[in-house]
Amino acid sequence: MRRTFQVNTQSTRKKLLIQLEELFDIAINYARGKIERITDEQGKERPLTIAERQYYTRIATYIAQIINNVAKGIDEREIDNDLDQLEAMLKKTAVGEAGAEKADLGTESR
Repeated sequence: MRRTFQVNTQSTRKKLLIQLEELFDIAINYARGKIERITDEQGKERPLTIAERQYYTRIATYIAQIINNVAKGIDEREIDNDLDQLEAMLKKTAVGEAGAEKADLGTESR
């Protein structure tokens, strides 16, 4: 039983790390200005503001911390709390809409 749990846990962590890396790449591209325009709630494209790029930097930093914690194998409850906080951050951004659809933020890991 213990071996099965360890294998399932490692598999789940691997999937989660892949999803987090995809979100990190999206966030870092917004932060660095590689993606210069964003679609607003009305469906109109507009340029990213400096404040939005700074916010994406915060998101990328937080994702990197979560990746580090997941890779170290910390407590599952702490990982869930981190993912909940990240999801709340992403809901404030367009990455939340595009990234959550693309990476299905953590739903497979819970």
